[in-house]
Amino acid sequence: MERRNKAPALIDGLTADLGGKKTESFFRRIGELFDFEALASPLLDLFDDQPGPGRPHWPVVLMLKCLLLQKWFGLSGVQLEDLLQDRLSFRRFVGLSLVDATPDETTLVVFRKRLLEAGKLSELFENSLAILKHKGVVLQEGTLVDATIIDAPMGRKRPDGQHTHDPAATYTKNHGTLRHGYKAHIATEKRGIIVNYLLDTAKVHDSQHIDDLTAGEKVAVYADSAYSSKQRRERLAAAGIDAKITHKRVRGQAELTPEQRRFNTTCSVVRAMVEHPRAWMSKMGFTVARYRGLTKNAIDFGLGVIAYNLKRSMSLLGQPLTKPRPGRWDKAPLRPQSA
Repeated sequence: MERRNKAPALIDGLTADLGGKKTESFFRRIGELFDFEALASPLLDLFDDQPGPGRPHWPVVLMLKCLLLQKWFGLSGVQLEDLLQDRLSFRRFVGLSLVDATPDETTLVVFRKRLLEAGKLSELFENSLAILKHKGVVLQEGTLVDATIIDAPMGRKRPDGQHTHDPAATYTKNHGTLRHGYKAHIATEKRGIIVNYLLDTAKVHDSQHIDDLTAGEKVAVYADSAYSSKQRRERLAAAGIDAKITHKRVRGQAELTPEQRRFNTTCSVVRAMVEHPRAWMSKMGFTVARYRGLTKNAIDFGLGVIAYNLKRSMSLLGQPLTKPRPGRWDKAPLRPQSA
């Protein structure tokens, strides 16, 4: 049974104009552009196994908004609980009146656990991507691939001989520096929307996942020299796909040819867009693993991907390059309709 929030009270009307203007503007804009009921639709059966009598669960849409708030503002569960109690704009966004109770950190943990156990994250991501495609945000003119390391604490040895490090995390060397953790692999389209992603351990080389990340691409693949191989170029060419993968020196080659350098420069100009999601996630704290274990960190990273895509699309929806199709996700027009 789903919990029902109370109707807005007099105090809500009196405080309707209060709150941070910039944050309020962000929430209003994203609420106009996206139907969060449609976004959360893959999660609506998360609590179907909950028996009738007993404590009702919080609305799924409200909980999804809470998770997105964490990613947009780089908040822990405790920080989000505090801000939901303290910030008017946060309460209004998730759908809480000033007389409603507030979900606590434990509630957020339980919801994430259900999300993990039900294996719903992939479906949620695909649904969010379908919404963005419908709105004309996602270009189908090539896929850009990159990877970045997410550090996990190396831990320490305890007196009993056991070690406190995350056993799922692995070691790798990055520019001569020993790193321990995971590696996030992403594929974006040309305007920076992430169209595919996965999280693996740090020791797995970048090139091991490019074929999975670009499956279905029919135009071009952009990547740096870590993904360069003669076989991959030939395979892409045979499929009619432009291999925009920067060259690296091969054995016996002292330096790149002028043609290779020009080719690399051309590729890098386009490939630079894949740095946008990396920069945003770094700013939001995704340089360090928040949990122990690959699965929990994959859930955390996937939620960050969805949050990034929604925020990134806000600046793209004002200038759509593809025409949206009419459908159930069309909550707001992409541009003002002519009189």
